Amino acid sequence: MSRCPMSPPRPPTAAKRPKEITVHGDTRVDDYYWLRDKASPEVIRHLEAENNYTRQVMGHTERMQKRLYDEMVGRIQETDTGAPVTYGGYHYYTRTEEGKQYAIHCRRRGSMDAEEQVLVDLNGIVEEERLEYLTLGFIKVSPDHRLLAYSLDRDGNENFTIHFKDLETGEHLPDRIVGAAYSAEWGNDCMTLYYCTQDEAKRSDKLHRHVLGSPQSEDELLYHEEDRLFSLGVSKTRDRRYLLMGLTSMETTEYHLLDAGDASATPRVVKCREKGLRYYPAHRGGVLYMVTNHGGAKNNKVVTVEAEALGLDGWETYIPHRPDVKIDDIDLFEEYMVVYERVNGLKTMRVIDLGTGESRKVAFPEEVYTYGQGVNPVYASTKLRFVYTSLTTSFSAFDLDMDTLEWSLVKRQPVLGGYSPDDYESERLFATADDGTKVPISLVYRRGLKKSGGGPLLLYGYGSYGASMDPAFNSGRLSLLDRGVAFAIAHVRGGGEMGRQWYEDGKFLRKRNTFTDYIACARHLIAEGYTSSDRLVAVGRSAGGLLMGAVANMAPELFRAVVAGVPFVDVVTTMLDETIPLTAGEYEEWGDPRDPEYYRYMLGYSPYDNVEEKDYPMMLVTAGLNDPRVQYWEPAKWVAKLRATKTDENRLLLKMFMGAGHFSSSGRYDYIKDTAFEYAFILDALGISG
Repeated sequence: MSRCPMSPPRPPTAAKRPKEITVHGDTRVDDYYWLRDKASPEVIRHLEAENNYTRQVMGHTERMQKRLYDEMVGRIQETDTGAPVTYGGYHYYTRTEEGKQYAIHCRRRGSMDAEEQVLVDLNGIVEEERLEYLTLGFIKVSPDHRLLAYSLDRDGNENFTIHFKDLETGEHLPDRIVGAAYSAEWGNDCMTLYYCTQDEAKRSDKLHRHVLGSPQSEDELLYHEEDRLFSLGVSKTRDRRYLLMGLTSMETTEYHLLDAGDASATPRVVKCREKGLRYYPAHRGGVLYMVTNHGGAKNNKVVTVEAEALGLDGWETYIPHRPDVKIDDIDLFEEYMVVYERVNGLKTMRVIDLGTGESRKVAFPEEVYTYGQGVNPVYASTKLRFVYTSLTTSFSAFDLDMDTLEWSLVKRQPVLGGYSPDDYESERLFATADDGTKVPISLVYRRGLKKSGGGPLLLYGYGSYGASMDPAFNSGRLSLLDRGVAFAIAHVRGGGEMGRQWYEDGKFLRKRNTFTDYIACARHLIAEGYTSSDRLVAVGRSAGGLLMGAVANMAPELFRAVVAGVPFVDVVTTMLDETIPLTAGEYEEWGDPRDPEYYRYMLGYSPYDNVEEKDYPMMLVTAGLNDPRVQYWEPAKWVAKLRATKTDENRLLLKMFMGAGHFSSSGRYDYIKDTAFEYAFILDALGISG
């Protein structure tokens, strides 16, 4: 007697309930608008049905997922201690323990041999409160190192609660602040905390001053930013002289100073906002040093002005603008300035002796690399902490001697399992875009790759907000490289890799350059024999998910599969709804569709609005139900429309994180499981079973 083969699972079908949306005389019909109702049991049932379908379809990959997970966990030093940062007589560091999901924040007094004091153990909080999700927003020690302020997000909604701890007794204080945003700073009196709160649209819009021992209801409101284009943050200069209240939009900044030593100080503006003018202050010896685009310095210059003078008058050029070098940032110390720059898409660094004016470049050892600014709290230091990495070198914390430019390795992230960087090779390529622009590609693969045209390759892309997707190490990625899958980053316009103009050429009414650049990179990799269209996988998250949706519509034939994480795909409808978090503030990124010209342009590329009756690649779409950045319904609606419209039988899956937000799972082991799931989807789509 033979057993009938099991029929494949049937995907859930979302009901069509047409809703007409008319703008500028143009009427669009949205069949799945009803999925926006998060409070509806029917919506939740549909999302759970999508998750169940995804589990069933991916069921045959469970062994592969387990292998991938074990490999990735096997490469990390599960019990490990990060590079300590020393200031105020203490060594501050984080450490991890085998089997525990979250980092433990600690310090030791005098030396790393002293007794450990645990500041915050997120593992204990998760266990005590029985949480499924937990993220640390900030952790701030008071200037006298006696008190601790830290913030927690317990559901992925990025709505933080601030807690206070007495580090001498180990007891928590009764003070508690709810509804906080990401940033906060202590006043120099060690009794005052300056913090930000958010409006209904998740925009950080208010600065408050909290005095320990008083209820939040009595906190003084120092500033309320009413312009919806701007969000607010607070920081402190390294010399601890000033608090900086930063008001920023995509195109404009305005900063205010507060005397950090005066608990009654009010904000004092540096330079009133002027559309398109951006500046970022640092302080030394009564002088503000500012990275700015003032005077047409598209790639920025550095100016100085007396801290008491302020205004626009008196700004003097310290580092002039150069069209081929972008100044990203500066770090200001008592004797030195460190300048973080970009040249031809790669990050560079130089150190300026503020006494002599001598400027020296820092040399880097690899062709394709990047670095990150480290934690440098000591103003009088002659050592600069930074983190170096590349596609083959794991994250490595170095102290740079600013006197000699010598590097001292403090901590290199261990990679277990016999990893050797010599087994891998990285390259930098350039594709030619439709308009002749050269688009950089960073590429890594297992040494010995044969460019026969049939190799599997994962092409990652982002290309928005001027953010640079620099070539950094990922030990989990080795599970792809060791199976013959090459990994590439398309540094498309809309990012900041090649300077400010690179960003401007990929936003507003030039946004399509982002998509066509990515397509050009895909075609170049195919033409050069690194891969082929039936072995190429496209990957992007958030605004990179918009990129995925656009290229899936524009050139589906180029890709075997697409992975779109928390994708921003319902562009026009979202940007017409100012009640949605981020919408108003992002008019300066995408444009305002209330303007007919922008409406037509955005409608021309919005992935949801351009789904057509044609074949699409295999697709995995992920989302978070509590995501405040990309609302869950965008990917849910997109999948529903794709499923009802496309003409192929290719796999289309939606994985909805029902208890998380924009960044998927918060625990490190859970996050690795999420990665193993995505990699299993990719490898399965490529026909790789090992």
